[in-house]
Amino acid sequence: MTTPTGTAEPSPAVGLARRLPLGDIGLGLAGLFFVMAFVELVSRAGLVNANYLPPTSTILGSFFRILGDPDFWTLLGLTLRGWAFGLAIAMAIGIALGLLIGSFQVLRDLTASTIEFLRPIPSVALIPLVVLLFGNRPPSALVLVVYAATWQVLVQVLYGVADVDPVARDTARSYRFSFLSVGRNVVWPTALPYVVTGFRLAAAVALILEITAELVIGVPGLGQAIALAQSSGAVPETYALVIAVGLVGVGVNLLARTVERRVLRWHPSVRRDAA
Repeated sequence: MTTPTGTAEPSPAVGLARRLPLGDIGLGLAGLFFVMAFVELVSRAGLVNANYLPPTSTILGSFFRILGDPDFWTLLGLTLRGWAFGLAIAMAIGIALGLLIGSFQVLRDLTASTIEFLRPIPSVALIPLVVLLFGNRPPSALVLVVYAATWQVLVQVLYGVADVDPVARDTARSYRFSFLSVGRNVVWPTALPYVVTGFRLAAAVALILEITAELVIGVPGLGQAIALAQSSGAVPETYALVIAVGLVGVGVNLLARTVERRVLRWHPSVRRDAA
């Protein structure tokens, strides 16, 4: 079919293919099956010690077995609760501080060196401190998650506020817009894509730190279950739990992408990808 201008109009099948990258998904699945077949082969053939790398079939058997264990779902709930709670606090702190600091040049100048000094400090360096303060209770993981995720949001919001068109800001002020009105109608629409990017980055970082706290400190959750399975010599269960954590990570990434498309459906980049 052609348009009035004489150019060919994409067929519905082509439009569907653009929205659903089936080729990329197929290649990804093919790569996954290749790795699974390779592990099965080298383990069965004795090229590696099956006590350290069991066959894929054994790992999958353990994976489906733990899915039927109610304790697994309880631990998964604890992990997701800690992740979500820490991420929510980090988003609130990062957005509030980012908008406040970014809106005043004097605050940007005062905090620039402090932010650049604190941001590179790895969250795992705080583990001895949080263990002294909270032991292996959930607040230990919460502190690590909030500390790591807040920087992701704060820095992105600062970039977003700095990207505001000064002409638009000055025009709003010349029309005697209040400070809150300028923030709502000028600053926030410009900063929102950066906020969503910060959310996407913070969601992944928060999950990493939640699992790390559970694994190293012993906070209840999937990370603690991995550490217990490894220490007890349950190798297939250890691999199965690692796979479960990986699937949780995939789910978190898909959630962040979905939120990004919904919140920024008006943004040119999202509209172009959906076209």
